[in-house]
Amino acid sequence: MIHFVYILKCKDKTLYVGCTNDLEKRLHEHNNSKNGAHYTKIRRPVRMVYSEKCRDLAHGRQREAEIKRLSREKKLALIRAGKNVEGILKRSIK
Repeated sequence: MIHFVYILKCKDKTLYVGCTNDLEKRLHEHNNSKNGAHYTKIRRPVRMVYSEKCRDLAHGRQREAEIKRLSREKKLALIRAGKNVEGILKRSIK
């Protein structure tokens, strides 16, 4: 099953990295649900600024760990060079 690694920008300008199989649902959880990650719950609203597809959960978790190890500057460079998040979100709704 396809998974996505994503980066959120929080209200306080910090970055959060996660992995999911449903970007739209997970973004909603981060912003609205009690099930969202504690880190983002206290930094709402959050905005998705980057995502990339992974072939399965194992690859997604591996990529998530790689991105988490990057410095803030390298994460921002990844975001700037990244894919069109809006397009990915729209495709995931269909």
